[in-house]
Amino acid sequence: MTLVMKTETFQPMPLRYREDRATQAAGRFLRLRGGTMSYLKLMKLLYFADRQALVELGRPISYDMYVSMPQGPVLSRTLDVMTEEPEPHADQLSYWRSFISEPHDWEVSLLCDEIPNDQLSRAEEQILDRVFEKYGRLSRWEIRDLSHKLPEWHDPHGSCVPITIKEILLHQGLSEEDARAIVEALGAENYADQLAS
Repeated sequence: MTLVMKTETFQPMPLRYREDRATQAAGRFLRLRGGTMSYLKLMKLLYFADRQALVELGRPISYDMYVSMPQGPVLSRTLDVMTEEPEPHADQLSYWRSFISEPHDWEVSLLCDEIPNDQLSRAEEQILDRVFEKYGRLSRWEIRDLSHKLPEWHDPHGSCVPITIKEILLHQGLSEEDARAIVEALGAENYADQLAS
């Protein structure tokens, strides 16, 4: 019997995940790569982009939760939507699955020529482009190994360990005060979103 650990249990009040934004970011990376990519590599690119957006913009692109897994840090809920099979009798596809294929031979592909970008700001698109320019030519194993060198990643020994936004910010040189301010601002934004929904 395999124990499946749901990472949602690690944080008491996670940010409101934005599958639309994660999908559009993934779509941009896939388009830059010619339409198909190893999903391991895609996950690392998405993590690096969120990490950079936190520092530059004070907010992530995906609003996902981050965990250390054996293959490096990942966006928890994005990994779920990327790798889970759709329910056979679902009325409609998820936003992700409307644009990006299920994994085949460890790769995912764009399902259409055009993917929306209406949820991404120009600054976020520039971050995505820079991340791809820096890491996009690495193999899936090279980028995996690089992600193992990030100071916030800890070997989970076959499980998964949460990575906080504050950890990510502190390891990128932000002061305790600045990191706390960003985390508090994101918490306030999340609370307002919950009240509005």
